[in-house]
Amino acid sequence: MSLARPGRSAARLPVALLAAALLAPLAACSSGTTGTTGTSGAGDAKGTSASATASPGAGDRPVTVAVTPAGNQVPAGGPVRVTAIGGTLTSVTVTAADGRTLPGEVAADGRTWTSGRKTAPGAAYEVRTATRSAGGTAGSSTAAFTTAPAGKVNKVDWRPGGATTVGIAQPISLVFDHPVRNRAEVEKQLKVTTSNGTEGSWGWLRDWSGRDRVDWRPRTYWKPGTRVTLEAELNGTDSGPDGGWFVRDYRTAFTIGAGQVVKVDLDRHRLSFVRDGKTLRRIPVSGGTPGGDKRSWRGTAVLMAKEGTINMNSETVGLGNAYDKMVDHSMRLTWSGMYAHAAPWNARFFGRSNQSSGCIGMSDADAAWFYAQVRPGDPFEITGRDTKGVVAPGNGFGAWNLSWAEWQEKSALR
Repeated sequence: MSLARPGRSAARLPVALLAAALLAPLAACSSGTTGTTGTSGAGDAKGTSASATASPGAGDRPVTVAVTPAGNQVPAGGPVRVTAIGGTLTSVTVTAADGRTLPGEVAADGRTWTSGRKTAPGAAYEVRTATRSAGGTAGSSTAAFTTAPAGKVNKVDWRPGGATTVGIAQPISLVFDHPVRNRAEVEKQLKVTTSNGTEGSWGWLRDWSGRDRVDWRPRTYWKPGTRVTLEAELNGTDSGPDGGWFVRDYRTAFTIGAGQVVKVDLDRHRLSFVRDGKTLRRIPVSGGTPGGDKRSWRGTAVLMAKEGTINMNSETVGLGNAYDKMVDHSMRLTWSGMYAHAAPWNARFFGRSNQSSGCIGMSDADAAWFYAQVRPGDPFEITGRDTKGVVAPGNGFGAWNLSWAEWQEKSALR
C-alpha cells in the first residue's frame, strides 16, 4: 500500500553538531587577525609579511613572518600557511570571527606552520604568531584576512539521528542537497569512530530521490552495544561543479541495540522475529501478490522508520486498482513503499498465500506486538521465489545486498 510523499524537513544545529534528520517520503505498500592586515587586493591569496614586535639584541635581526592567504575576499578551501624568515615559530593561533580556531602543526625545523583544516567561505581570520630569532630574541606578530562568500551552499540530511539506539544493520547515511563531484575530498572529511574498532567503508549511491548520497556500513552487522560517532568536518570543502560549498561541520553519535533480525519467508508465508539468536515469535503473514507489480522485494531491507498509523494510497505508486485507507502499525522498509503492517482485511490469507499489494501484512494483534519489539536499523532478511527482485542499495538501506568487495568499490578513495 502507499501514500502521498510528504516534504523533507531538517533541524539545523550549531557548527560542529550534526544538524538534521531525514524524514521519510510518504508511505506506500509498493506494489509501490585584528592587527596588521595584508595589503593584497580582493581575491589575492599571496602571502603578507609582518615583523616580530620585540626589539632585537646586538647583531640580532628581527624575524619576518609571512602568512598565506592574505588580503580580503580571497578564495576559501585551502590551508593557512605561516612561515618564519630569520628565526623559528614558537606558536601560531588562527582564529575565525566566531571564535573557532584552526588546528595545525609546526614543521620539525620550526620555520613553517600549516593548518589541518581548510578556510571556510565568508569568514574573517586573525593569525597570531610567537617567534624566536636566531639570536634568541622572542617576538610576536598579527595578521588578518577574509575569504570570499560561497556562491552556493551544499547542505546535508542524514540518518540516524543523534543520541538514538538503532538496529544492527543501520548504516550512516548522508544525502546532499546538491551534486557532489569532489567525492574523494568530501569522503576524506568524514570520520567514523566506534567503541570496538568496527571495520567499515563508505559507498557512494544515487538516492531514491535522485540526489547524491554516501553511506557507511560495517563489513558485517554491528555488534550490539557498539557506540558510534560520526564527525563530518566539511566546513570549507568544495562539492565541485554545481554543488557549492559546505559551510558547517556535522557530528552525531548513536548506539547499537540488541541483535535483532527479522526473517521473512514469503514461500512459507511466515515471519520469524529473532533476538540474540533466539526466535521469540513466528507470525503468519501475507506478502505481495505473485506475477506482477504487486510482488514484494526480496533480499535484506532495513527498517527505516516506525510510522504508526498512516494513510496508504495506491495512486502514489501507480497501481490501477485504487485503494485509500488508514493502516495501523506501519513500519517502512523501502523508499518505494514496501512496509510491514497490520492488514486485518487480508486475515484469510495469513500463513496461506501472498495476496497483498507488496507489503508484509499480519493481524492486528501480531502487528501490535511486533511493532513494539522492532527498532529502526533492524534487518529484514526476505526470501521468496516470486518477487520483484532484490532491494537496490539506494531504495532505503539496501547496501547489505552487495558483497563486502562490491561495497568497498563504491568508495571514492579506492
